[in-house]
Amino acid sequence: MKDFKNKICVVTGAGSGIGAACAQALAAEGAYVVMTDIRSDMLETAHKKIVEAGGRGETHIVDVSDRDAMFALADKVDKAHGGADLILNNAGVAHSATVAEMTMDNFNWIMDIDFWGVVYGTQAFLPHFLKRGSGHVANVSSIFGLIGVPTQSAYNAAKYGVLGFSEALRHEMVEHNVGVTVIHPGGINTNIVRHARMSQGPNAEAEHEQAIIKFQELTMTQPDKAAQIILKAIRKNKARVLVGPDAVFVDFIRRLAPVKYLSLLPFLKNVGKKEDAPAN
Repeated sequence: MKDFKNKICVVTGAGSGIGAACAQALAAEGAYVVMTDIRSDMLETAHKKIVEAGGRGETHIVDVSDRDAMFALADKVDKAHGGADLILNNAGVAHSATVAEMTMDNFNWIMDIDFWGVVYGTQAFLPHFLKRGSGHVANVSSIFGLIGVPTQSAYNAAKYGVLGFSEALRHEMVEHNVGVTVIHPGGINTNIVRHARMSQGPNAEAEHEQAIIKFQELTMTQPDKAAQIILKAIRKNKARVLVGPDAVFVDFIRRLAPVKYLSLLPFLKNVGKKEDAPAN
């Protein structure tokens, strides 16, 4: 996909953070943006910014963990616009708990949104890409899709899954002129920790507030900069993109010390305490 002018671009989790920034950047480049989220107020605010800037788009309240809802969205886009040109599977949530503490309800919550949401979004729009012989799938993983971190087993499982799913899909799409990019953001200044589920206990609320503060201290990249990096990668049909200097550093350390990487990552040395939460 060389450019986004007049392209129909679907962005999940577009109400805030990376999703909102990507939607705004796409609209600024002339795309018609189909924005989805489950938070109507945030979604409408993000859409209003696009319209006020002279961009074009529409909004849909969609739960990405609902397979039928995602396929219904793809059908609506097909009927209204002749199909999409890009699906950016960005919607995601976070959870912090050790394996011993984690409930299956929270584990399934993470997997349903962060992994199955990507699968459903891909499967919903992929048939239209294949039929037309063009299109692009962009799936958001994380630096925690490259390394395993204490208290992040569910998040790690989902984001590692997104990486494996996307890499297999890219190989399958080589002969079909459909691009696939997997995205690994580092610490991006988003609301993911604010909306995260934390391990329960007598100090849960205070620990959650502390996690938000620590996350803000660790973030190295603003959403608009992340959007620029992501759109550039899609234009170039890159297989993988690392977003932020911390993501580049984590990937380097993982390659340098594939088993003992955590001991060489000082900014993650306290992950494992209850108050910590994912980088993205």
